Amino acid sequence: MQWKLTDDRPIWMQLTEQLTERIVSGLYPLGSRMPSVRELAAQAGVNPNTMQRALAQLEADGLVVTNRTAGRTVTEDSQSVDRVRHSLAEDKMEFYVAGMATLGYTETEAANMLLHRRRGNQ
Repeated sequence: MQWKLTDDRPIWMQLTEQLTERIVSGLYPLGSRMPSVRELAAQAGVNPNTMQRALAQLEADGLVVTNRTAGRTVTEDSQSVDRVRHSLAEDKMEFYVAGMATLGYTETEAANMLLHRRRGNQ
């Protein structure tokens, strides 16, 4: 997965969001060992201190656990990950509905359009 960083927001926040998405999508499975700060920083092309700040936020959010002997691992608390995943999905739905509203669609019309598109692709 490619890192996508822009200049419009703090880099550590963008890193936190992208790492969160990797965790909730299963790219970093529950209980798995996270790459080191230096590895992740090198992959993203950022300063290790910036990556450290992003990982500290993930720990504060309950998605990552630090073990002195094993380094950082993804939490094994599937309910916490599911809550974050659901919250992110809600945000994406709100973005979709708001975007469709600017085009003059009601929520029902937007939902029906999405359902119709989905059925057409199966």
